[in-house]
Amino acid sequence: MKKDRLYLAIIILVTVISGIFIYPNSFLDKYLPWKLGLDLVGGSHLVYNIDLSQINENDRSSVLDGLRDVIEKRVNLFGVSEPQVFIAQSGGNYQLVVELAGVHNISDAIKTIGSTPFLEFREVELIKDKDGNDKTNYIPTNLNGRYITGAKIEFNQTTGRPQVAISFNDEGSKIFEELTAKNIGKPLAIFLDGNLIEQPVVQEKITGGNAVITGKFNINDAKLLVSRFNAGALPAPINLVDQFVVSPFLGIDSLRKSIFAGIIGALLVVLFMIIYYKKYGFFAALALLIYIVLTLGIFKIFGTTMTLAGIAGFIITIGMAVDANILIFERVKEEFKKGISEIAAINEGFHRAWPSIRDSNMASIITALILYFFTSSFVRGFALTLGIGVLVSMFSAITTTRLFLKSFSKIQKND
Repeated sequence: MKKDRLYLAIIILVTVISGIFIYPNSFLDKYLPWKLGLDLVGGSHLVYNIDLSQINENDRSSVLDGLRDVIEKRVNLFGVSEPQVFIAQSGGNYQLVVELAGVHNISDAIKTIGSTPFLEFREVELIKDKDGNDKTNYIPTNLNGRYITGAKIEFNQTTGRPQVAISFNDEGSKIFEELTAKNIGKPLAIFLDGNLIEQPVVQEKITGGNAVITGKFNINDAKLLVSRFNAGALPAPINLVDQFVVSPFLGIDSLRKSIFAGIIGALLVVLFMIIYYKKYGFFAALALLIYIVLTLGIFKIFGTTMTLAGIAGFIITIGMAVDANILIFERVKEEFKKGISEIAAINEGFHRAWPSIRDSNMASIITALILYFFTSSFVRGFALTLGIGVLVSMFSAITTTRLFLKSFSKIQKND
């Protein structure tokens, strides 16, 4: 009996602390504020077409992953909380979608994302055109900016002009070594954003994964190029095709309506439980309140970005949490009919209801996992809050409600 009350007191204490923690505009918000999505605080929405025409079919998956990683690194310069960067496919075309919550100056966003240079190395082939004239053909290679790990400014010892030294990762170093070994005595062209900037002749096989770009640029151009390379070079060209700004006022109105709907829904559920299950319904209502506060605390402490879809997922779990209590109470009523004591009926009711609660919640968790890993954007937000909410609701139904009922029954028995 004392152990049950102690556990219940600990849960209540944690709930009170969590309630203070989640309260908006509290002093704790300075250190760990709520993270709200694009649809709640407004921001910029950008869509880019991805040009994969020069990428081999087998390499496209890794190129798309690398492109997304680079863009995420770029948008982090804004200090955006949980930027949404994902790849969308329509038929054979691929698009990069960027959602920046809280960024309303869309021109700055476009400038920062689009300023990342696309560097590529191409082999040079001299051919004859139909008139017999010499023509230079540039054959694409697998070596491009996605393999760059760093860049710095150097000065040519002969001319004194600035040049950019770049280094490749292990995979890029191997490709560069094979490429230079294959083209000894031949020119190797370097293109930046589709423009030929240098076409040096390969003197020998180059190992170590280092190269030097000596284009016609001044010191300021070299500094800008270095900063962009160090921020991440794009593995494939992108072209902006759609853009719009989401108003923060619309998001605030939607947030208020969502919170209002959640409160009304929770109150109606509580009212139903108390009317139908009397004292058990009252304790279920207390457990539901604890569930709501603890779940919101988990969302905030782990930095979950809340969106309208995420809030919807959380509200759904409120009903699911009560559903578990209904299964338990119905089982308890069946045990009462057998003439056993209240404590025995409660224990047996929880024991018999657990398999149904476990199976239904596991089905919901599996669904949430599928939605999270195989979708993107707002659907993932829905799946995340749904999955977390279901896990906490299982704890609430099996632990919190049980402790309330057992503690109350024992007090009543002692009285």
